[in-house]
This record gives sequence, C-alpha cells and structure tokens, in this order.
Amino acid sequence: MSSTELPSLLTATASPKASAVRVAPGERLRSVRLPGITLSVRSRPPAREGLPPAVYVHGLGGSSQNWSALMPLVDGLVDSEALDLPGFGDSPPPDDGDYSVTGHARAVIRYLDSAGRGPVHLFGNSLGGAITTRVAALRPDLVRTLTLVSPALPELRVQRTAVPTAMLALPGMSALFTRFTKGWSAEQRVRGVTALCYGDPGRVTEEGFRNAVEEMERRLQLPYMWDALTRSARGIVDAYTLGGQHSLWRQAERVLAPTLLVYGRRDQLVGYRMAQRAARSFRDSRLVSLPDAGHVAMMEYPEAVAAAFRELLADTGKSSGGADQVSVSVPVGSGRRGWDLDADSASAAASAATSASAAASAATSASASTSGSTSASATVSSARAAASSAGSDSAPGDGSSEGGPVGDGGSAGVDGGESVAEEPPKGSPGVGS
Repeated sequence: MSSTELPSLLTATASPKASAVRVAPGERLRSVRLPGITLSVRSRPPAREGLPPAVYVHGLGGSSQNWSALMPLVDGLVDSEALDLPGFGDSPPPDDGDYSVTGHARAVIRYLDSAGRGPVHLFGNSLGGAITTRVAALRPDLVRTLTLVSPALPELRVQRTAVPTAMLALPGMSALFTRFTKGWSAEQRVRGVTALCYGDPGRVTEEGFRNAVEEMERRLQLPYMWDALTRSARGIVDAYTLGGQHSLWRQAERVLAPTLLVYGRRDQLVGYRMAQRAARSFRDSRLVSLPDAGHVAMMEYPEAVAAAFRELLADTGKSSGGADQVSVSVPVGSGRRGWDLDADSASAAASAATSASAAASAATSASASTSGSTSASATVSSARAAASSAGSDSAPGDGSSEGGPVGDGGSAGVDGGESVAEEPPKGSPGVGS
C-alpha cells in the first residue's frame, strides 16, 4: 500500500468549515457529492448555449480560484468549470485519505463521468498537470484537448528551489515545519509564496496582497490543511520516483488529445529544461514559452495563455504534418486582476529562511493582482505524431507507478446552496484557497 493511501486523519464528515471562500464576479460555487468525495466546483455562466465544456485542475496548495483570471477570457470559446481537489479549496478531504496522483485523477474522472461532461477541454497546472496527464492517458474518451501549465512531470535533477516539496513529503516533516513557522504572520507567508510562484512579484497589487492575506488566514484555520498538503506532496514524490508502465512520461506518450504546453522561463518549481522533453513526449503538442512568467502563467499572464488556447483550437481544425516552429508576440493586457497563488513548493519563504522554513508556507495559496502592461514573447512549437526519443533528462524509472483502476462511475448529487457573486466588488477579487 502506498503511503498516500493511509486512512485519513480527518474525513469529510468531520471537517469543520472556515470562513467563506471568495467568489469572483460572475462565478458560481457549488458542491457536488460523489462516492467517497465531495467536490467544490467553480463555474461561469456560458456565453451561449452549446459551447464545449472545459474543466480546470489546480496544483498543490492551490484551488479552483487559480483559474479565475483565465476563465473570463475564454467565455466565448468554452463552458468553464474549475474543481477544488479533495482537501483543497472548499472541498473536504476524501473519505479514504487517498491523495496520490492516481487518487486525484480518480476524483476528476468521477466528476466527468457523473456529470456527463466529456469530452472536455482539460486544463491542469503543476500537480494538476500530472493529474490531467494521467486522466487523458487512461480515459481518452473524456478529453477533447489538454492544456498544461508548468506540469509537474518527473525530473531527475530538480531545481534547488523545489527541494522543499520533497522534504515536506518525509514522515514527521510537516509537524517540524509547523512548529518552526508557528510565529510567522500571514503577511510573511504570502510574501514568500509570491516570491516563489511569480516570475515578477512586483506585479502583485496592494489590494491583491490584502486578499491573499485574508485567504491565508482562512486556510490556516482548516484542521486538515497540513494533512492534505503533505499527503499530496508525498503523492508527487511517489510519481517522480516510481517507474513502470504507469509512469507519467509513458502516459504522456499515450495521450491522443492535441496538447498545449505552457512553460515560464522564470519558474522556480518546474525546470524549464523539461519543456522540450514534454514537447517530444506528447505526440500532438504545441509549446508556448513565456520568458517573464513563473510557475502560474495562467494567473500572471492570463491573456497570453488564453491567446495560446485560441491558437490550439484553431490549429486542431487544420491538418499538418511533421513539426514546425513559429515565434509570435503575445500581448498581455493591462489592468488589475485578483487571483490565488498555487503554492506548489513546500514553502513560501525559501529565499527568506532555510529550506525547512520554506517548505512550511507552501501549504498556502496567495491571492494577487497584476498591474501594468507587458508583452510576453512566446515561442510556439508544434510536434505531431511520432515523438522523438527522450532527451538527456530521461532515464528508466523516473516516472510514476501508481497502478490500479482510476475511473469509476457514480451519480452526482448537487447540494442545494450556491454561492454567487452578482456584482463585481470594488477592486480585484482575492481569489485564493
């Protein structure tokens, strides 16, 4: 039995509620009951009837609010729904305490099967990228296209700034980090998360920072927060170290859906050098490189990601052979946005303290706003069919080997209450959980 499959310390029925989760203008938040899990689903009313569905999956320490900046920009293209993974955002822990990559993938598949949402345009960031890769490989019938933003695919030589994630997965480290950072204020944690996840922390506005602090305080009230974080981190480590036919890289090679890969050159958590390997592994892929983006490009440069997704939709309607390379300039609009940071490393303050203290703040997400106007140069690569052999970073056994069936059915029950933001609040909404 995997260490991520131990009985949960707190089940969904025993998890108290903290303060209310922020809902951005035009969004709705509802709870969907499925066998063994309850998922919080964030959605926007479709611009018109008949739009294809899109489902978004956040990363470690993040929530559905990580996608609040991007979803409005694709309103005319898709009918958007973002999930809170079990134990994150407003979703309670899973009944069986399974936070492995396979366990999270199973939760996504349960939702898609029960809601009848497939095939969907599937999005994933970081841990969510690993989860959605597994979903696309095992259930191609559920995936129309796959968009991965800094996906957490196995690396043999991880970046130094990502080491605390592995440390957090070690037995007893969660309690150690909790004691070590007990005196840290919410403001300190948010600043650390911002520095870790953003390519340019200066893009965070004062209002966005305040929203992030409020969300940090809300999250710290959840008694299962550290359990969900550490077990999910352990699941990533398992996926990185175990090999076999179920490894994530081998599953990437089996993905049939057209795939958009978005990497930030300033990413401190997922090495940019993995971008080319990913482009070779996914048989029908397009690679977008954002030079100024960090780990959460869909929050830092949502306009650029939306433009790349539009290009993916246009390209999937064409037939092209071989591989081609084009360079484009993707404008990033100005304005102030609020969003939640995905704290996908184990710590928010790696640069401010030791690696152990860094791992502690990774448990949280920050809400942030951007300001100013930027132009991000994006390099787009299209690679179709016959993927070339893996590059120098590949080696046997660097994938995941979490076996067992992932998909299962079940009918979805929707709670009666919904949270709806009828009017935009003043300033940017803090989007974080």
